[in-house]
Amino acid sequence: MASKLIACPVLSRNNRPPFCSTDEVRPMAKDDLRILVVEDHPFQLIATQCLLESYGFTRLTTTDSAKGALQQLLEADQPFDILLCDQCLPDLTGLDLVRFASQRGLIRQAIILSSLTSSELDELEKTATEHRLPLLGYLIKPLKQSEFRDLLTSAPL
Repeated sequence: MASKLIACPVLSRNNRPPFCSTDEVRPMAKDDLRILVVEDHPFQLIATQCLLESYGFTRLTTTDSAKGALQQLLEADQPFDILLCDQCLPDLTGLDLVRFASQRGLIRQAIILSSLTSSELDELEKTATEHRLPLLGYLIKPLKQSEFRDLLTSAPL
């Protein structure tokens, strides 16, 4: 599937994003940040996009593969502020994608999404530190709204 922008309803009748918990949702006022979301599972991709939109992010690009992400990164006229990437993609690991993009100045920060074990995540964090990758952190799937929001809020952008 090719890279694309997906239009989805952000809020339901009770002002809650679809697929999300019942935590309170408030815009984060960072609507000028450019975010590239890379997720190969369609449901996770749409849910993540809807959650970001509910926080007020409007400049979102999504893709379902590392290949699509590479195309978006290389064709962009400026770096993405945040690369939000699944670690376990079929065609490349998320960390390898972060490494490629950061070495070429194509991203400013990255967040890895994963369902890995804690020891695997420790190894991922160690590798990111050794390579001086701009990793804000990682989030365990399924995403917890409060952790996701806290990590995005901590972005020094």
